[in-house]
Amino acid sequence: MNNTALTKIIAIDDDPTGSQTVHSCLLLTRWDVATLREALHDDAPLFFVLSNTRGMDAASAASVTREICVNLREALAQAAAAGVMIQPVVVSRSDSTLRGHYPVETDVIAAELGPFDAHFLVPAFFEGGRITRDGTHYLLVDGEPVPVHDTEFAKDSVFGFSTAFLPDYVAEKTGGRIPASAVQHFGLQDVRGALGERLQALHDNVCCVVDAEQQSDLDQFAQQVLAAAQTGKRFLFRSAASLLTAFAALPPQPVAPASMAQFVRNGKAGVVLMGSHVGKSTLQLQYLLAHSDVLPLHIDLEQLVADEEGLFADLQAQLQAANQQNRGVVLYTSRGEKQFASKAERLAFGDRVAAFLVRLVQHLPADIGFLISKGGITSNDTLSKGLALRTARVVGQIRAGCSVVICPDDHPRFPKLPVVIFPGNVGGDEALAEVYGLLSH
Repeated sequence: MNNTALTKIIAIDDDPTGSQTVHSCLLLTRWDVATLREALHDDAPLFFVLSNTRGMDAASAASVTREICVNLREALAQAAAAGVMIQPVVVSRSDSTLRGHYPVETDVIAAELGPFDAHFLVPAFFEGGRITRDGTHYLLVDGEPVPVHDTEFAKDSVFGFSTAFLPDYVAEKTGGRIPASAVQHFGLQDVRGALGERLQALHDNVCCVVDAEQQSDLDQFAQQVLAAAQTGKRFLFRSAASLLTAFAALPPQPVAPASMAQFVRNGKAGVVLMGSHVGKSTLQLQYLLAHSDVLPLHIDLEQLVADEEGLFADLQAQLQAANQQNRGVVLYTSRGEKQFASKAERLAFGDRVAAFLVRLVQHLPADIGFLISKGGITSNDTLSKGLALRTARVVGQIRAGCSVVICPDDHPRFPKLPVVIFPGNVGGDEALAEVYGLLSH
């Protein structure tokens, strides 16, 4: 029996964009024990479980997270019984602009997979221009740091927050259960220095927040955290994607972004599916329409409510006509965030829109060349429901923050279809058009 524990990074991802800095690893849209066991035995140092909890209410998010953890515990036990000792490093991967079910998810993970000595908030995401300095989390806008509480993301109707100073954010989100004074801050000097003694002293799942301004900061932090874990310290992480880059320590991706067009099927035009409604996505849509011959098809949400079948039939007919002309299409939902009387109503309407988008994906022309899915929740539904993938392997990034996965050879409708997972909040105005252009030539 091999008693040397193999470290495996396990990211429970609240939408499918957490793989936006890595490659060659599995994304799981199912979390039954057999699928988790398959991922534990995979050669890649990490894998992602796509929980999609950011699109759920808190109770559902807790339930799904608990189910994943219970099954993961069983999969680890089965691996151990077979002589494969795996030391899991669990990351609750979430949004780099602080939107998500914190502390719901980390509380459940701690209850099911703990006890942990500490949990770390590490929201830095360098490819997206998110840095953390002196405990405050910033979004770089035209090179200038803006506290994320001064951005549109802080006004999110479900996950809004009032402060980007992370100790106060923790206090706000935990309702004072973890006061700001109890949060340990790892500043840049700490992260860039020797952390061994301090990491060893952490206990009782203390909350820690971590500064980082460049990838090397997190690379250094990750090395020291993993070294402490080898001595028996148990840590949980709530992070954006850049910490996963550091943990995985992967070599350069095998297929360069400029070569991703090799995956386009038979030189056919592609489809862009845009569910994300944040301002950044709208600017990218406008730029794409102005700089390409892509056919815009509006998914009118008012018509969806009034005459869903009529809207579906109309869009279907236009998709088929464009496909016959080998013309690219962008399907986009009505822009702006619709206002509702309650969070429950907003989430229910979101579910209806999501189900409609899934139906569109399921009925796309079977021979399209590629698919770009814009928005995290949209992308999760595209992979797990629209394409009905149990697992998918990330080929790499077509641009910073945008993963490419390939449908399996034996997919019943879309064999070998390349799918770009394009987060809603990533890239400049031209980013979507750039990706579309790379795949259209």
